[in-house]
Amino acid sequence: MIPVVDISAFISGGTGAADVVRQIEAAATQSGFFLVTGHGVDPAVTKRLYDLAHDFFDEPQDWKATIGRGRGVTGGIAFAPMKEEALAGTLGMKTPGDLKESLNFGPLLAGDTWPDRPEGIEAAFRAYFAEMETLAKHLRAIFCSAIGLAPDHFEPAFENHLSALRVINYPEQPEAPEPGQLRAGEHTDYGFMTILRSEASAGGLQVQRRDGVWLDAPNIEGAYVVNIGDAFMRWSNDEWVSTPHRVANPPSGFKGTARRQSIPFFLNPSAETMIECLPPFAGDGAKYDPISFADYIALKTSQAFGG
Repeated sequence: MIPVVDISAFISGGTGAADVVRQIEAAATQSGFFLVTGHGVDPAVTKRLYDLAHDFFDEPQDWKATIGRGRGVTGGIAFAPMKEEALAGTLGMKTPGDLKESLNFGPLLAGDTWPDRPEGIEAAFRAYFAEMETLAKHLRAIFCSAIGLAPDHFEPAFENHLSALRVINYPEQPEAPEPGQLRAGEHTDYGFMTILRSEASAGGLQVQRRDGVWLDAPNIEGAYVVNIGDAFMRWSNDEWVSTPHRVANPPSGFKGTARRQSIPFFLNPSAETMIECLPPFAGDGAKYDPISFADYIALKTSQAFGG
């Protein structure tokens, strides 16, 4: 069971703030996944990005293939076409390419020149990114309260954060997938945490329980799915868990609309931030040596691809 937590009392400083902290701590240490409501994210900003990205994905494939392939623009756009990425490869599994395409952006990440259509797409990305920064700051404060740290303990690590915003299109599947091919293969997220705007569809997000069983993540209008990333799991000496997840295909023979669009925000600290065991988790000794976030990402990538 993936819990749903209304965080409005914590944001407002209301009497239920302590209960919010308890619920999120329990979810983070048991499944690593939870949904949040009462988050204050502007639904109009969310809808604008969703709609404009939807329009982009409706453009001809030949034109989309010319967009976002360079890396010369800091804060530019990057486009990943269908089947280019196979996320299960990050866990050492060999599968066909995932059945998705995506647009990717981060203010401090390398990309390419923004397209001239649909009009306003860059502004929509930047406005939504700002909304996610605000929500992420609230969640970091909740995490600090749960752990017993000062509310602003993590803030220096996010002054020049390398966070990324992605909009993913999972199109209809007129042909059967290849063996082992999913909309998004099994993986964990490398960073601090992920905040996902998802939607109900045939073929959606699944989270792996500790016993290996896959659970369908619930879909609640206006809620966000939050999961702990690998870097924070290491920061917490493995007490807060980063859990494998995937995006399933629509059921075989499904006749309805199965197109799906999701918007994950990957919260990452700055490159120079040191990932080292936090004092409240160090009672039995740290499991890992300190490492910078930049070196940690390089290590994870190397491990995933057999380096």
